[in-house]
Amino acid sequence: MPKSPFIPKNFVVPPQLETPRMRLRCLTINDAVMDFAAVMTSADRLRTVFFADGKWPDGLTLEGNIADLGWHQVEFSNRTSFAYTVVNPDETEVMGCVYFKPGDKQDHDAEIYFWVRDSRLEEGLDEHLSNTVRNWLKESWPFQTPAFPGRDISHENWDKLP
Repeated sequence: MPKSPFIPKNFVVPPQLETPRMRLRCLTINDAVMDFAAVMTSADRLRTVFFADGKWPDGLTLEGNIADLGWHQVEFSNRTSFAYTVVNPDETEVMGCVYFKPGDKQDHDAEIYFWVRDSRLEEGLDEHLSNTVRNWLKESWPFQTPAFPGRDISHENWDKLP
């Protein structure tokens, strides 16, 4: 039996979300230079945000980042996952990213990951982004059981789920 699509065919994917502090919009290859700067200035912490093995972004180059962002852009266009860049309102700085991915655990229909660059942590942007994304999911997305691996559940415990 084929797996159902990540989102319903008739679902209109939100193109962006804005608050007075930030804008979330589709991550594209046009964001590569500013995204790369944000990743590299936060690399030590980011090694623990996404993966329990903590290897990313070791070895990441600007060219590799362009390829990664191109892949995210294609996935967004194909509606198979959604990567949003988090930029300041005048779009002069990438402040982080948000990723909505299909859930690969039986009790979760989506996996949500996000990060904020280190220089924005002290101003509480991580908490603001977390609250904003969680509200956005409830109000605008079709997911019933999203999960936040590395945040609401440790990566170690997430990996043990069926």
